[in-house]
Amino acid sequence: MTVDPPSAPPFRDPHLPFAKRIDDLLARLTLAEKISFLHQFAPAVERLGIAAFRTGQEALHGVAWMGPATVFPQAVGLGATWNPELVRRVGEAVSREVRAMRARDERVGLNVWAPTVNLLRHPLWGRNEEGYSEDPKLTSAIATAYTQGLRGGHPLYWRTAPVLKHWLAHNNETDRATCSASVRPRVLHEYDLRAFRETVEAGAVAGVMPAYNLVNGRPNHVSPYLRDPLRTWTEEELLVCSDAGAPSNLVDAEHYFDTHEEAVAAALLAGVDSFTDHGTDGSQITGRLERAYEKGLLTEADIDTAVRRQLSVRFRLGEFDPAYDPHAGTGEFDTPAHRELAREAAEQAVVLLKNDEDLLPLAPDTRIAVVGLLADECKLDWYSGSLLHRSTPLEGLYERFGAARVEFAEGVDRVRLRTAAGAFLHVAPTDAPAEARGTEGALDPALLAGRTDLPPLTTDPAGTEFALVDWGEGVLTLRAPDGRYLSVADDGYVRASADQPGGWVVQETFRLEPHHNGHLLRHLGTGRHVQVAADGVKVADAEGSGDVFEVITVERGEEAVVRAAEQAEVVLVVAGNDPHVNGRETEDRTTLELPAHQRRLLHAARAANPRTVLVLTSAHPYAVDVARLPAVVWTAHGGQAAGTALARVLAGDVSPAGRLPQTWYAADADLPGLLDYDVIGGRQTYLYFDGLPLFPFGHGLSYASFGYGDLAATVAGGALRVRCTVTNTGDRAADEVVQLYGRAADPSVPRPRRQLLAHRRLGLAPGERAEVTFEVPLSALEFWDVALGGPRLETGPYDLLVGASSEDIRLRTTVHVDGAPPAPRPVVRRGLAGADFDEQSGIAIVDRTRTAGDAVTAAHGGTAELVYRACDFGPGVTEVTAQLAGEGVLELSLDGGPVLAALRLDTPTDGPYAYTTLGAGLVAEGVHDVRLRLRGPLRLAHVGFSG
Repeated sequence: MTVDPPSAPPFRDPHLPFAKRIDDLLARLTLAEKISFLHQFAPAVERLGIAAFRTGQEALHGVAWMGPATVFPQAVGLGATWNPELVRRVGEAVSREVRAMRARDERVGLNVWAPTVNLLRHPLWGRNEEGYSEDPKLTSAIATAYTQGLRGGHPLYWRTAPVLKHWLAHNNETDRATCSASVRPRVLHEYDLRAFRETVEAGAVAGVMPAYNLVNGRPNHVSPYLRDPLRTWTEEELLVCSDAGAPSNLVDAEHYFDTHEEAVAAALLAGVDSFTDHGTDGSQITGRLERAYEKGLLTEADIDTAVRRQLSVRFRLGEFDPAYDPHAGTGEFDTPAHRELAREAAEQAVVLLKNDEDLLPLAPDTRIAVVGLLADECKLDWYSGSLLHRSTPLEGLYERFGAARVEFAEGVDRVRLRTAAGAFLHVAPTDAPAEARGTEGALDPALLAGRTDLPPLTTDPAGTEFALVDWGEGVLTLRAPDGRYLSVADDGYVRASADQPGGWVVQETFRLEPHHNGHLLRHLGTGRHVQVAADGVKVADAEGSGDVFEVITVERGEEAVVRAAEQAEVVLVVAGNDPHVNGRETEDRTTLELPAHQRRLLHAARAANPRTVLVLTSAHPYAVDVARLPAVVWTAHGGQAAGTALARVLAGDVSPAGRLPQTWYAADADLPGLLDYDVIGGRQTYLYFDGLPLFPFGHGLSYASFGYGDLAATVAGGALRVRCTVTNTGDRAADEVVQLYGRAADPSVPRPRRQLLAHRRLGLAPGERAEVTFEVPLSALEFWDVALGGPRLETGPYDLLVGASSEDIRLRTTVHVDGAPPAPRPVVRRGLAGADFDEQSGIAIVDRTRTAGDAVTAAHGGTAELVYRACDFGPGVTEVTAQLAGEGVLELSLDGGPVLAALRLDTPTDGPYAYTTLGAGLVAEGVHDVRLRLRGPLRLAHVGFSG
């Protein structure tokens, strides 16, 4: 045991509680040193022997951005496993690799920014791949497991310190830094907060990261919810880390504050403890904080609070106790166990969506055609590490069935591009080595530049045949015969240089634009047209100076697909997305439809061979016509072992047991607006959607069959106890995912059609029977009662549904729960908060003040209506008052009758937060529905009744 010298200061004493040690260290730091700790890259304090520290190591499904590491399935794929224990083991493996990588590269941080617990409310969200599920219960179960694995099991010292992303209600990339999500209280408490709450309460979370967007008119980085409820959910200190550039956005993009000093002060007071801004340069943030302190916007105690939270994480990570840190010697990296776990996770993430006539699994001697744009791809996303190992579907099928039995056709269009002078674009040969993007690691991979060591394209009489892929909406990639994609580096020249499309601004995508008798070729990364210059092909310096090209099609992709399909017994069409194109961070999707190029290939394969299986490999759902397809499989991008795992499932070595973590809608028309966050009013997700989905939440088939029986349910001791038996009635070992749903049978307000209460994934041998038990706290049945301003468990009957998906219900029963009966709103005592409505039309929820509270206004300054049900006026009132800002008219009626009171604000108030109280006569008694109509740019904070 290492014995600390007697002269060591108390903060170095491992026998003292962390809190006392932090107190001692804080007292030794100067104000300037403490302020310097508030930037993401906190400098060393050499006089005290304190090392530099940084927040933020990306680790969503493996260590990202720092070079090669084990790559596990995307987060949405981990969600599809419905297996918290597996995900815990993945988190543990990732955290061990973080420690091992840090031992050789001090740039690797221990404060990991993962997982993402934003709910997959809308399937067109560009970052769908980063979340686990549309359901808060499943999301919290998977997120809790991942954080527990990241944290490690030691009671005192953490292996890594996970930070949850992105607080709060963040599901759109469109205008993400300036748009405001209107989130009514019920949606906030029943949906968006719930996934965060249950994960934080589990005790393995070190902090959260606020999202770029605003919620109810207020930026998330100054949200009062960072104090309450977030910090009330745990006794641990939570470190709140800003998203990159978000502190500056408060002034520059959102214009929420006039000065950066006001902005950083407000963010720190709201609960932001670490500012991620201006890269590794902390001088601008620390300068703003120093000036905020000098102006009296902050006190030293405020700064101490934030520094204390950071130090709490650093102490838990063992930084100050190297001799006692049980994780200091962790060296597991790319171990056989990690490789096996990557394969197991990829296998468990595969979802069998359809399997008519048991076309799958494939017999060992099946002649297979594997076709499609993703058939020989192992795609990475923005938050992936670099691959140590790689397995594509084609490689996996070769390995499992033998190359002699597998035919391959990628399905690209093969083209040449001819200039007006008659020459063709040409890729010059080169001896330069191949390089994969990001293998060297980078603190900010957005700054990685394209290669300039390769020759630019030129022209010659023969030209080069390019593989052209249309990823949808005319977004193209062009690949040279050696496998390198055309890309544009900082010098503006076009080269065949990239191993894959990628980067913060993708430089490998183009668009062909009809022009006269040919096409202009626009490079999307720069927005400029391509031209042929004397020294090579490059993007033009000015708009409109690009060359016109004639596209000579050598072969259409479906021709190769048909040749392969006609020779096979079964065709596997591997389709899906490239995670860097048409749907990613900064870019939402515009449609659920599979891109036209891939639809062409699918239709050609199906016409040539009816025994066609669609294998979707994608980060998000698609709306596909599956009526004439006998089998459909979905998997997220499965990481390094994706191909091996898929082949083993298709061969029946593993029975598929993945389940959909979100609803697959049948058409774009089923979707709400991307910015409509009202899952209740908009009838969104499986909780409220009453249409017919393509595939429902929780859906997934098996090669086995399962029988359910012996359902029993009791209510006692504040919990539901549900028991049933599940039997494998098939002829092979397989996993089943048993899902328990509940719903209020006779609710007083709109409630979910059904909501997941619990689930369990279990493996059963043929003929094996298992008893499954669930214990669910009755609080899971509560809803947020806007009449009371808090949760309420409603008295009445509740249906309990047990089955294999949200729609495949095998057992059901009803239990009675004693709670609180519905009561009318006590409006004489409490009045009506503007945002506590039951129904609305045309409303936007906005910030009552810059620091706290909600108000409502008519969206776009038009007309809006609000309904507040069952308002109790008691023996009678004679006056109504309203707190209003802006200008316009507020009209009040009861039960849909005539207007009884109109409050008019003719002269605009001095700003949106300058509320004034107006009153009018109103005679009412008993219980009525109150209807309010807002006309004009009027803000309503509160309505009161008296007399």
